[in-house]
Amino acid sequence: MTLNVGSIDRTVRIVAGLALIVLAFIGTIGVWGYIGIVPVLTGLFRVCPAYSLFGINTCGTAKG
Repeated sequence: MTLNVGSIDRTVRIVAGLALIVLAFIGTIGVWGYIGIVPVLTGLFRVCPAYSLFGINTCGTAKG
């Protein structure tokens, strides 16, 4: 698979995803917050299926 998530995008995804998971865990926002696993995984693997579908690439150079 071609990498399509850049460094800043990756950092934002991981931080936001972890924040959602923590808020769900402590009961602040409810169980829907566990959807934060999706941005965490796309940030870790640097591949976003939605970006591939729409032809978006935030990487400086696509490798993979």
